[in-house]
Amino acid sequence: MFQVLRSLSIQLRMDLINPLGTSFILDDHSRSHTAQQAGSNLKYDNRAKVPVILVPQPTDDPNDPLNWPLWKRDAILLILSTISVIASTLSPLLAANTVTLSLIFERDFTQTALLTGYHLCGVGIAGLLFVASARVWGKRHLYLLGTILIIISSAWGGASGSNYKSLLWARIIQGVGLAPFEALVNASVGDLYFVHERGKRMALSNLALFGGAFFTPVIVGKITHTIGWQWSFYLIAIFAGVLLPLVFFFCPETTFREAFRPPHYTSKETFIQSLALFNGRKTSNSFWKLLLRPFPIIFHPAVLWAMLIQGTLIGWTVMIGVMLAAVFLGPPLWFTEVKTGYMYTGPFIGALLGFAVSGLLADWSARFMIKRNKGVYEPEFRIVLVVAQLVFGCVGLYGFGATAANVKKFGWFWPDFFFALEVMGMVLGAVASALYIVDAHREIAVEAFTCLLVFKNLFSFGLTWSAYDWLKNGGVARIFYIIASVQLVVCLLSIPMYILGKKNRAFFARHDILKMTGLS
Repeated sequence: MFQVLRSLSIQLRMDLINPLGTSFILDDHSRSHTAQQAGSNLKYDNRAKVPVILVPQPTDDPNDPLNWPLWKRDAILLILSTISVIASTLSPLLAANTVTLSLIFERDFTQTALLTGYHLCGVGIAGLLFVASARVWGKRHLYLLGTILIIISSAWGGASGSNYKSLLWARIIQGVGLAPFEALVNASVGDLYFVHERGKRMALSNLALFGGAFFTPVIVGKITHTIGWQWSFYLIAIFAGVLLPLVFFFCPETTFREAFRPPHYTSKETFIQSLALFNGRKTSNSFWKLLLRPFPIIFHPAVLWAMLIQGTLIGWTVMIGVMLAAVFLGPPLWFTEVKTGYMYTGPFIGALLGFAVSGLLADWSARFMIKRNKGVYEPEFRIVLVVAQLVFGCVGLYGFGATAANVKKFGWFWPDFFFALEVMGMVLGAVASALYIVDAHREIAVEAFTCLLVFKNLFSFGLTWSAYDWLKNGGVARIFYIIASVQLVVCLLSIPMYILGKKNRAFFARHDILKMTGLS
């Protein structure tokens, strides 16, 4: 009997440190009693009726973020999510002002759209640099740098007057300021929480990163009409300025690497020590080597899948935003910038519903499938959320194309309704892909999120460059029927990913792509 229990204990520990991401998570009393006897060194969450093995297992260091009280971890996430809301408003900041800015700067629609396009390039390129910096020195200094850059660039943009080049560079720097939040907040969720705690928190962080983006045009159109487009920039600078002290004082470093902790941090850090911009290196790898790591990771099947699942629908969303001005500001509806801004009410509601649904489904579906799988958790359980993405996202794209092509017949409501469904699908895909990467490939999560960041922003940049020409040459209906069909194929890639995901994890555990390229 002792040998059986000892073998079970060893197996449990192997499951917990297993690079494949498969974890044994208790879900009934009989297994709980046996496992606790066998694995006395394992740590549990005892708040529920049935104790849950903590995955990953926290260290004994009091400075390990996983050992912080839940209220402290939630407070950090709330602050990061709040500043992420402000940061996320930057990308769609000009969506409702296309005609106004075209007249002020005497530029065509494409050049006005490129004020957003080059901003997205700034996000993507800066993301590469910032992620490498985060791997070496942690994330705290980047959150602070991003907040400061948002304040400076937003004040600069508001003061640009009628100088197109000045506003263009302000927009690019705004993109650089946004990059740390787009690239790292989801990774911070992985730093702060155990697997069974991540679902709702990941939904919250993605709501912050995407939800604010859809509410922005609703109020920006009114701001532009009432007090001028410059104040949409100034208000962001003011709000970011208010949040800067909260980020500085109450968002300590969340990256933890026990092997690289300086000796004087073996005891619990004081509040003053937690204010340091850096608390030691997190890796022995060089910055330049880490800068190159995302490039081979692009060819990792799971990362490529996540890039497509998240990035394509985000790109289509940006494209719809660019086209709204052309569709609704002209005949037959002749919307003003205020009414065009109000068109984002539907997508905002869609984003809220998407995060509510993903938050509820993410953890519930995982628990349900764990029970069906005899207490064993597989990261592929997260891919199930893509079913909802396929339904809402593809219906939204097909429906938007059909109704926006004939607004004289369908009016403004139905295009807005289908836009909301498309955004709902986008959110579900973003949450599903982020959770899968964090749970299945934690060791390359930062590089994977970098790939997602770069792809979605450069893909969106390409769409802003081409959207008006496509609209002029192909028409709304034809373009969106093609786009919806492409998205359908992308979602169906989740079937082989679900079936072969575990084999994929096993293969890359044996054949480390970073070691093969000399970047490990």
